[in-house]
Amino acid sequence: MIIIIGSVTIRDETIDEALRISQEHVNRSRIEAGCISHGVHIDNEDPNRLVFVERWESMEHLQTHLKASHMLSYREEVKDMVENTSLKVLMDV
Repeated sequence: MIIIIGSVTIRDETIDEALRISQEHVNRSRIEAGCISHGVHIDNEDPNRLVFVERWESMEHLQTHLKASHMLSYREEVKDMVENTSLKVLMDV
């Protein structure tokens, strides 16, 4: 199993729109083959930081997800709202 911890820090004036777009993205991702779970959360210490926690059956499923048209659309929709990003890819032991 592959676990993803990703985050985007959003500019103040766009957080509501970014959260709406992010939730739509999560809903689309949840129905992809190999998606065990996918969620978006608000960082308790930084309310402009959205944290994505995902679990995928395999690296192949994750790679397919990263190339999916809705993933590319999500990136395009939020790119002007984002101040910075981070991504951690973990493997279950």
